[in-house]
Amino acid sequence: MKLANQTLKYLSISVLVVIAVWSTIFYLFMLEVIHDNIDEELENQKRLIIQELASEAIVSPDLEFGVNNYKVREISEQQAINMQNVYKDTMLYMQDDDDPEPELEPVRMLTTAFEHKGHYYELAIINSMIEESDLIKNLFYSVLILFVLLVVSIVSINKVVIERLWSPLYHFLDQLTKFRLGKSDDKPAMDTEIMEFKDLQFAVTTLIQHNEEIYEQQKQFIGNASHELQTPLAIMINKLEMVAETEGLQPEQANAIAEVLNTAERLVRLNKSLLLLTKIENRQFLNNEDLSLNTLVTHIVEELEDMAAFKNITIQVLQQLELNLQLDSSLANIMVSNLIRNALFHNIEGGEVTITITENALLVANTSVQGPLDVEQVFSRFYKSDASSKGTGLGLAIVQAICHLYGFEISYDYDNSRHIFKLNFHPA
Repeated sequence: MKLANQTLKYLSISVLVVIAVWSTIFYLFMLEVIHDNIDEELENQKRLIIQELASEAIVSPDLEFGVNNYKVREISEQQAINMQNVYKDTMLYMQDDDDPEPELEPVRMLTTAFEHKGHYYELAIINSMIEESDLIKNLFYSVLILFVLLVVSIVSINKVVIERLWSPLYHFLDQLTKFRLGKSDDKPAMDTEIMEFKDLQFAVTTLIQHNEEIYEQQKQFIGNASHELQTPLAIMINKLEMVAETEGLQPEQANAIAEVLNTAERLVRLNKSLLLLTKIENRQFLNNEDLSLNTLVTHIVEELEDMAAFKNITIQVLQQLELNLQLDSSLANIMVSNLIRNALFHNIEGGEVTITITENALLVANTSVQGPLDVEQVFSRFYKSDASSKGTGLGLAIVQAICHLYGFEISYDYDNSRHIFKLNFHPA
């Protein structure tokens, strides 16, 4: 989730909670005010009724609410002493002019006690709350509408403000995403007056400058290593070949020279592979162009026909669809070539290699006398299923590095005595 959306999320929740609490408190407060007003009116009615009854010689019990909305019943002195003014909401059957029959309506009732000429009475007074109920209902809906409008307006305003404030950062992040060491001339920058963003830009610019220095040093080291190692190795191989051609060498001496020569040639291949792997990881190959994988596979298979014929291996290419990719041509050639060479090199005499091209993937399967490889280590550097192998152990590691560079997926499976390597170019 974007930072602006995350900020808006927490802000919206906070505003929602604060306004909900405020609305509830306001509603309860207004409800209490309404009840206080009704209770005050009931208290006035109480005084008037008691004054009216005081002028009568005898208080006749009235057990039902009459026209004056009160009723009276005689109680004992002890009951009167223990009784206090009690206000409560209740429901009574009442009939308005437009009602065909009585209906339950909300009322507010005051229950109290008074003394009249040595006798004690309980007085219950009611006040209809129909108008007050409508008022409370209208108040509730008004608060609810106000609550929704406040939340929507606050969230909308904050969304606009946050997006405007954070837009320089998003533009800056977009520039960072597109920036490539050694490829991009302009460094990411943002036009802003916000101090934190300025500090971030300064820190990123400093880091980029430091990485550019290291990047240039690495490139220089790779170039120097390539030159300084390849030259003496080439001279050593040349002299060893000359010594091997000298007449009069004993068989033991010729075998020793051949072993040293093989070791030197392996060092050359190892040096080239390591340098290539370093260049790939440093993203020094990103000259992408439109490539047809079908054409590339056909070309590589033609180049390796002699090698396949030498081991009597049959290569079968199954092209289900045309697969086009945006790739650096040299890296694409290395990636596909390494897989096919690996399938030929680790095959059996008279074996098979099956290359399948689908809409999104390339599969290379080969027969082998060996069992399944270690899935956890098969793409690791210097991993060899056969310790006596003369390979560098870097072929599959280079393939995996190219896949990581472009976001491809590479996987290994073993089925029906076949090693199967799959390149998925459009992973889900």
